[in-house]
Amino acid sequence: MTTGHFRSLFDLTDRAAVVTGACGILGRRLSAALADFGAKVAVVDLDSAAVEELSGEIAETYGAATLGVVCDVSDPISVEALMERVERELGPVRIVSNNAATKTDDLAAFLTPPEDYVLETWRKVNAVNLDGAFLVAQAAGRRMIAHGRGGSIIQTASIYGILGPDNRIYDDSLYMGRPISTPPVYAASKGGIVSLTHYFATVWAPHNIRVNTLTPGGIVSGQNAEFMERYGRRVPLGRMAQSDEMTGALIFLASDAASYVTGQNMVVDGGLSAW
Repeated sequence: MTTGHFRSLFDLTDRAAVVTGACGILGRRLSAALADFGAKVAVVDLDSAAVEELSGEIAETYGAATLGVVCDVSDPISVEALMERVERELGPVRIVSNNAATKTDDLAAFLTPPEDYVLETWRKVNAVNLDGAFLVAQAAGRRMIAHGRGGSIIQTASIYGILGPDNRIYDDSLYMGRPISTPPVYAASKGGIVSLTHYFATVWAPHNIRVNTLTPGGIVSGQNAEFMERYGRRVPLGRMAQSDEMTGALIFLASDAASYVTGQNMVVDGGLSAW
Protein backbone atom coordinates (compact mmCIF):
# COMPACT_ATOMS: atom_id res chain seq x y z
CA MET A 1 0.00 0.00 0.00
CA THR A 2 1.38 3.40 -0.99
CA THR A 3 1.52 6.17 1.61
CA GLY A 4 -0.39 9.24 0.48
CA HIS A 5 -2.60 7.35 -1.94
CA PHE A 6 -5.85 8.36 -0.27
CA ARG A 7 -4.78 11.99 0.12
CA SER A 8 -3.90 12.09 -3.56
CA LEU A 9 -7.49 11.26 -4.50
CA PHE A 10 -8.44 14.81 -3.50
CA ASP A 11 -5.65 16.44 -5.52
CA LEU A 12 -7.01 18.75 -8.24
CA THR A 13 -3.65 19.95 -9.54
CA ASP A 14 -3.80 21.48 -13.04
CA ARG A 15 -7.49 20.81 -13.56
CA ALA A 16 -9.33 23.78 -15.02
CA ALA A 17 -12.36 24.68 -12.91
CA VAL A 18 -15.19 27.12 -13.61
CA VAL A 19 -17.12 28.69 -10.73
CA THR A 20 -20.19 30.71 -11.66
CA GLY A 21 -21.63 33.15 -9.16
CA ALA A 22 -18.07 33.27 -7.85
CA CYS A 23 -18.26 36.66 -6.18
CA GLY A 24 -21.14 35.75 -3.88
CA ILE A 25 -20.70 34.71 -0.26
CA LEU A 26 -20.62 31.01 -1.12
CA GLY A 27 -18.95 31.32 -4.51
CA ARG A 28 -15.91 33.10 -3.07
CA ARG A 29 -15.18 30.21 -0.72
CA LEU A 30 -15.86 27.53 -3.33
CA SER A 31 -13.41 29.25 -5.69
CA ALA A 32 -10.77 29.53 -2.98
CA ALA A 33 -11.16 25.89 -1.94
CA LEU A 34 -10.67 24.63 -5.49
CA ALA A 35 -7.52 26.73 -5.82
CA ASP A 36 -6.21 25.46 -2.47
CA PHE A 37 -6.49 21.90 -3.79
CA GLY A 38 -4.52 22.77 -6.93
CA ALA A 39 -7.15 23.64 -9.53
CA LYS A 40 -6.79 26.42 -12.06
CA VAL A 41 -9.85 28.52 -11.35
CA ALA A 42 -12.00 30.68 -13.62
CA VAL A 43 -13.84 33.12 -11.36
CA VAL A 44 -17.10 33.98 -13.14
CA ASP A 45 -19.66 36.65 -12.31
CA LEU A 46 -21.28 39.79 -13.75
CA ASP A 47 -19.09 42.51 -12.18
CA SER A 48 -15.78 42.95 -14.03
CA ALA A 49 -14.03 44.73 -11.14
CA ALA A 50 -15.19 42.10 -8.64
CA VAL A 51 -14.04 39.10 -10.71
CA GLU A 52 -10.65 40.67 -11.33
CA GLU A 53 -10.20 41.48 -7.65
CA LEU A 54 -11.22 38.00 -6.51
CA SER A 55 -9.13 36.32 -9.18
CA GLY A 56 -6.09 38.28 -8.03
CA GLU A 57 -6.71 37.52 -4.35
CA ILE A 58 -6.97 33.79 -5.00
CA ALA A 59 -3.88 33.73 -7.20
CA GLU A 60 -1.84 35.58 -4.58
CA THR A 61 -3.09 33.50 -1.63
CA TYR A 62 -2.87 30.03 -3.16
CA GLY A 63 -0.34 30.46 -5.95
CA ALA A 64 -2.97 29.21 -8.37
CA ALA A 65 -3.54 30.07 -12.01
CA THR A 66 -6.76 32.06 -12.10
CA LEU A 67 -8.91 33.90 -14.60
CA GLY A 68 -11.59 36.50 -13.94
CA VAL A 69 -14.40 36.29 -16.50
CA VAL A 70 -17.56 38.35 -16.86
CA CYS A 71 -20.44 36.18 -18.05
CA ASP A 72 -24.21 36.39 -18.13
CA VAL A 73 -25.12 32.74 -17.62
CA SER A 74 -28.63 33.33 -18.98
CA ASP A 75 -27.13 34.23 -22.39
CA PRO A 76 -25.93 31.25 -24.47
CA ILE A 77 -23.52 33.43 -26.45
CA SER A 78 -21.93 34.72 -23.25
CA VAL A 79 -21.64 31.18 -21.89
CA GLU A 80 -19.98 29.93 -25.07
CA ALA A 81 -17.50 32.81 -24.93
CA LEU A 82 -16.77 31.94 -21.29
CA MET A 83 -15.98 28.30 -22.06
CA GLU A 84 -13.88 29.17 -25.09
CA ARG A 85 -11.78 31.60 -23.07
CA VAL A 86 -11.31 29.19 -20.18
CA GLU A 87 -10.16 26.39 -22.47
CA ARG A 88 -7.86 28.75 -24.35
CA GLU A 89 -6.22 30.20 -21.23
CA LEU A 90 -6.50 27.49 -18.55
CA GLY A 91 -6.97 24.27 -20.52
CA PRO A 92 -9.77 21.73 -20.92
CA VAL A 93 -12.62 22.27 -18.48
CA ARG A 94 -12.59 19.44 -15.94
CA ILE A 95 -14.63 20.89 -13.06
CA VAL A 96 -17.69 23.14 -12.97
CA SER A 97 -19.24 24.62 -9.86
CA ASN A 98 -22.60 25.64 -11.32
CA ASN A 99 -23.39 28.12 -8.58
CA ALA A 100 -24.88 31.29 -10.12
CA ALA A 101 -28.22 32.47 -8.76
CA THR A 102 -30.09 35.75 -8.58
CA LYS A 103 -32.53 37.68 -6.44
CA THR A 104 -32.89 40.14 -9.36
CA ASP A 105 -32.31 43.86 -8.92
CA ASP A 106 -35.62 44.24 -7.08
CA LEU A 107 -35.38 42.49 -3.71
CA ALA A 108 -38.89 43.56 -2.73
CA ALA A 109 -40.34 41.90 -5.83
CA PHE A 110 -38.21 38.79 -5.26
CA LEU A 111 -39.55 38.42 -1.70
CA THR A 112 -43.21 39.03 -2.61
CA PRO A 113 -45.66 36.51 -1.05
CA PRO A 114 -46.62 33.66 -3.42
CA GLU A 115 -50.23 34.76 -3.85
CA ASP A 116 -49.02 38.08 -5.30
CA TYR A 117 -45.92 36.88 -7.16
CA VAL A 118 -45.34 38.54 -10.52
CA LEU A 119 -44.56 36.40 -13.58
CA GLU A 120 -41.89 38.84 -14.77
CA THR A 121 -39.89 38.28 -11.58
CA TRP A 122 -40.46 34.51 -11.85
CA ARG A 123 -38.96 34.53 -15.35
CA LYS A 124 -36.00 36.74 -14.39
CA VAL A 125 -35.03 34.41 -11.56
CA ASN A 126 -35.44 31.23 -13.58
CA ALA A 127 -33.43 32.73 -16.44
CA VAL A 128 -30.38 32.67 -14.17
CA ASN A 129 -31.09 29.94 -11.62
CA LEU A 130 -32.36 27.26 -14.00
CA ASP A 131 -31.77 28.37 -17.61
CA GLY A 132 -28.26 29.50 -16.65
CA ALA A 133 -27.47 26.23 -14.91
CA PHE A 134 -28.61 24.32 -17.99
CA LEU A 135 -26.58 26.48 -20.38
CA VAL A 136 -23.38 26.25 -18.33
CA ALA A 137 -23.70 22.49 -17.85
CA GLN A 138 -24.53 22.03 -21.53
CA ALA A 139 -21.53 24.03 -22.73
CA ALA A 140 -19.16 22.34 -20.28
CA GLY A 141 -20.53 18.87 -20.99
CA ARG A 142 -20.12 19.34 -24.73
CA ARG A 143 -16.44 20.17 -24.22
CA MET A 144 -15.85 17.36 -21.74
CA ILE A 145 -17.25 14.91 -24.28
CA ALA A 146 -15.05 16.37 -27.02
CA HIS A 147 -11.77 16.23 -25.08
CA GLY A 148 -12.54 12.74 -23.72
CA ARG A 149 -11.15 13.29 -20.22
CA GLY A 150 -14.45 13.29 -18.38
CA GLY A 151 -15.13 15.77 -15.64
CA SER A 152 -17.25 16.75 -12.67
CA ILE A 153 -20.16 19.20 -12.63
CA ILE A 154 -21.45 20.24 -9.22
CA GLN A 155 -24.71 22.17 -9.22
CA THR A 156 -25.73 24.28 -6.24
CA ALA A 157 -29.33 23.80 -5.13
CA SER A 158 -30.92 24.57 -1.74
CA ILE A 159 -32.84 22.81 0.99
CA TYR A 160 -35.87 24.64 -0.41
CA GLY A 161 -35.43 22.61 -3.58
CA ILE A 162 -36.22 19.49 -1.55
CA LEU A 163 -38.27 20.83 1.40
CA GLY A 164 -41.10 23.27 1.86
CA PRO A 165 -40.39 26.44 3.86
CA ASP A 166 -41.34 26.68 7.52
CA ASN A 167 -42.87 30.14 7.68
CA ARG A 168 -42.70 30.15 11.48
CA ILE A 169 -39.01 31.04 11.30
CA TYR A 170 -39.72 34.18 9.27
CA ASP A 171 -41.79 36.10 11.83
CA ASP A 172 -39.90 39.30 12.78
CA SER A 173 -36.96 38.08 10.68
CA LEU A 174 -34.92 40.25 8.33
CA TYR A 175 -32.46 39.78 5.48
CA MET A 176 -30.33 42.81 4.60
CA GLY A 177 -32.80 44.92 6.55
CA ARG A 178 -35.90 43.59 4.75
CA PRO A 179 -38.56 41.12 5.85
CA ILE A 180 -37.35 37.69 4.73
CA SER A 181 -39.20 34.81 3.08
CA THR A 182 -38.61 31.98 0.64
CA PRO A 183 -40.27 32.88 -2.67
CA PRO A 184 -41.88 30.17 -4.80
CA VAL A 185 -39.57 30.80 -7.75
CA TYR A 186 -36.52 30.06 -5.60
CA ALA A 187 -37.93 26.71 -4.52
CA ALA A 188 -38.99 25.80 -8.06
CA SER A 189 -35.66 26.74 -9.61
CA LYS A 190 -33.65 24.84 -7.01
CA GLY A 191 -35.90 21.79 -7.31
CA GLY A 192 -35.26 21.97 -11.04
CA ILE A 193 -31.52 21.87 -10.38
CA VAL A 194 -31.88 18.53 -8.57
CA SER A 195 -33.84 17.05 -11.49
CA LEU A 196 -31.43 18.48 -14.06
CA THR A 197 -28.58 16.81 -12.19
CA HIS A 198 -30.30 13.41 -12.41
CA TYR A 199 -30.81 13.89 -16.14
CA PHE A 200 -27.26 14.91 -17.02
CA ALA A 201 -25.74 12.30 -14.69
CA THR A 202 -27.44 9.44 -16.51
CA VAL A 203 -27.04 10.76 -20.05
CA TRP A 204 -23.36 11.70 -19.69
CA ALA A 205 -22.19 8.78 -17.57
CA PRO A 206 -20.81 6.92 -20.64
CA HIS A 207 -18.43 9.87 -21.13
CA ASN A 208 -17.19 9.69 -17.51
CA ILE A 209 -18.84 13.02 -16.74
CA ARG A 210 -20.14 13.00 -13.20
CA VAL A 211 -22.93 15.41 -12.28
CA ASN A 212 -24.01 15.94 -8.69
CA THR A 213 -25.95 18.44 -6.61
CA LEU A 214 -24.63 20.31 -3.60
CA THR A 215 -27.58 21.34 -1.42
CA PRO A 216 -26.64 23.78 1.34
CA GLY A 217 -28.76 24.47 4.36
CA GLY A 218 -29.16 28.04 5.54
CA ILE A 219 -25.85 29.95 5.44
CA VAL A 220 -25.12 33.03 7.55
CA SER A 221 -25.29 35.86 5.03
CA GLY A 222 -26.87 38.99 6.46
CA GLN A 223 -29.89 37.64 8.35
CA ASN A 224 -30.79 39.24 11.65
CA ALA A 225 -30.27 37.54 15.02
CA GLU A 226 -33.96 36.65 15.32
CA PHE A 227 -33.91 34.67 12.10
CA MET A 228 -30.64 32.89 12.94
CA GLU A 229 -31.95 31.90 16.36
CA ARG A 230 -35.26 30.57 15.00
CA TYR A 231 -33.54 28.76 12.14
CA GLY A 232 -31.07 27.18 14.54
CA ARG A 233 -33.92 25.76 16.60
CA ARG A 234 -35.02 23.78 13.52
CA VAL A 235 -31.60 22.22 12.98
CA PRO A 236 -30.21 19.23 14.94
CA LEU A 237 -26.78 20.91 15.07
CA GLY A 238 -28.51 24.00 16.44
CA ARG A 239 -27.23 26.72 14.12
CA MET A 240 -26.91 28.07 10.60
CA ALA A 241 -23.95 27.09 8.43
CA GLN A 242 -20.84 29.07 7.57
CA SER A 243 -19.94 29.18 3.88
CA ASP A 244 -16.68 27.28 4.45
CA GLU A 245 -18.72 24.30 5.63
CA MET A 246 -19.83 23.70 2.04
CA THR A 247 -16.30 23.45 0.64
CA GLY A 248 -15.53 19.90 1.81
CA ALA A 249 -18.50 18.53 -0.12
CA LEU A 250 -17.47 20.46 -3.22
CA ILE A 251 -13.88 19.21 -3.14
CA PHE A 252 -15.03 15.63 -2.62
CA LEU A 253 -17.46 15.77 -5.53
CA ALA A 254 -14.92 17.49 -7.79
CA SER A 255 -12.14 15.01 -7.04
CA ASP A 256 -11.24 11.41 -7.86
CA ALA A 257 -12.32 10.49 -4.32
CA ALA A 258 -15.86 10.65 -5.76
CA SER A 259 -15.05 8.76 -8.96
CA TYR A 260 -18.05 6.44 -8.44
CA VAL A 261 -20.46 9.16 -7.30
CA THR A 262 -22.87 10.66 -9.81
CA GLY A 263 -26.51 11.73 -9.86
CA GLN A 264 -26.46 12.36 -6.12
CA ASN A 265 -27.71 15.22 -3.97
CA MET A 266 -25.23 15.92 -1.20
CA VAL A 267 -27.23 17.74 1.46
CA VAL A 268 -25.12 19.82 3.89
CA ASP A 269 -27.77 21.17 6.23
CA GLY A 270 -26.78 20.41 9.81
CA GLY A 271 -29.38 17.65 9.89
CA LEU A 272 -32.40 19.84 9.05
CA SER A 273 -33.78 17.41 6.49
CA ALA A 274 -33.41 14.49 8.90
CA TRP A 275 -36.26 15.86 11.03
